[in-house]
Amino acid sequence: MRIQSHPILDFQQRKKLAFSFNAQPLVGEQGDTIASALHAAGITTLTHSVRYDSPRGFFCGIGKCSSCLMRVNGIPNVRTCIAPLHEGIRVETQGTYAGLPDAEFQTHSKTTIRVDVLVVGAGPAGLCAAVEAASQGATVLLVDENPSVGGQLIKQTHKFFGSKKERAGTRGIHIATELEGELRGLEQQGHVRVMTEATVIGCYERRAEHHRFGVVQREQYTSYLYDVQCRAAIIACGAMENMVLFPGNDLPGVYGAGAVQTLMNVYGVKPGNRVLMVGAGNVGLIVSYQLLQAGIAVDRVVEAAPIIGGYHVHAAKLRRCGVPIHTSHSIKEVLGDDKVQGAVVVALDEHWRPKPGSEERITCDTICLAVGLTPSTRLLAQIGAHQSFIPEAGGTVAVHDQHMQTSIKGVYVAGDASGIEEASTAMIEGKIAGLAAAVSLGRTKNQKLLSQYHRDLEQLRAGPFGEKPRIAKTKITQLAEVPHARV
Repeated sequence: MRIQSHPILDFQQRKKLAFSFNAQPLVGEQGDTIASALHAAGITTLTHSVRYDSPRGFFCGIGKCSSCLMRVNGIPNVRTCIAPLHEGIRVETQGTYAGLPDAEFQTHSKTTIRVDVLVVGAGPAGLCAAVEAASQGATVLLVDENPSVGGQLIKQTHKFFGSKKERAGTRGIHIATELEGELRGLEQQGHVRVMTEATVIGCYERRAEHHRFGVVQREQYTSYLYDVQCRAAIIACGAMENMVLFPGNDLPGVYGAGAVQTLMNVYGVKPGNRVLMVGAGNVGLIVSYQLLQAGIAVDRVVEAAPIIGGYHVHAAKLRRCGVPIHTSHSIKEVLGDDKVQGAVVVALDEHWRPKPGSEERITCDTICLAVGLTPSTRLLAQIGAHQSFIPEAGGTVAVHDQHMQTSIKGVYVAGDASGIEEASTAMIEGKIAGLAAAVSLGRTKNQKLLSQYHRDLEQLRAGPFGEKPRIAKTKITQLAEVPHARV
């Protein structure tokens, strides 16, 4: 299932790593996660559902669902989609219930880290927030659960739109490299500390002068616990894939669009050989084209809405490649008992109800769901930030002002965690949050730059495709103006 050739990416052969799966010897490659190595070997059932004991497979690819939990070297509930592959490890399915560990592992004693700004999440928003705050003289700790920084950028092979400021014409993978270069330069100067494979497990103290967070960093099978004390925190945790309800939606072979991008564009592994794409927004259209670039057939794109939601330039590329896009259509059910072996699609009427007799059976081994995202706000909820359900923002979000500060003084939010938008707007929001935090701490007085970032954001949201985020941000900032004390 390895991709052999690609017009943009170069998947050079890497060092082979031997490991075992349920006592069966397998070989992966250096740089794989456990789940990507299993996929490359044709193993797609990773766990089983607790209630029905039905097979489950790779779905989100970012450690935010439970479909990939496995036992590794005797340790249960390892998120194999983000856990790096190591030589000689033992990987096992763990049954319906994980049970207790049958291996010894250590958590080292608590170490204290004191910084001006803690940034949670190293995607486009978090990277820009960390770089901006550090560039203004603040000391920064950047924490991310994944083995590398970059978030969604490391899987985006398409070129960005916008202006030169937003790196128009540059592929997302190259933007990730550029931002990481800036970050590492600041790290060498001692302004930034980067912790990957690390999880912020909670906020345990809030005072006027500082906040205290617990952070656990993993180094293979040893954990290190840190007491992080910061004067400001920027939460840029991104978002989670949405699900559509239909029979068989939890079978191996049903993926979120981001997971498909991760397998293909990061690890060079095919999710399948023939794909049904559900959703004709920008993500669905872009990922469909990326599937074609990887040599994977796309049977069709179905969209429940009566119109295509994404840019028509993306839709036109697909149609030139012979991929049909059916609006007012959706998936009705998946065919197959243990994995995807086909699907039934159905036409919808003007009330979004299935039209009787319009069902069509199609042959496919992969269902890709590009049906939107939900902001990741659990850490913000645990901190106590005021939240509100804003449909145009993609769901429940933390209420924040124009400088991205939440209802809690010194706690900021940026990127998809503040409302679902494009990576370009996430980067500018990250800059605003990073700069605003630095200003509030007295590290800079660069208010003119803050005004410039606001103008850049306003320009990006101009036009018909920016209408929804404009409405969302207006609602959010109006809520932030409702009289209540910052706690």
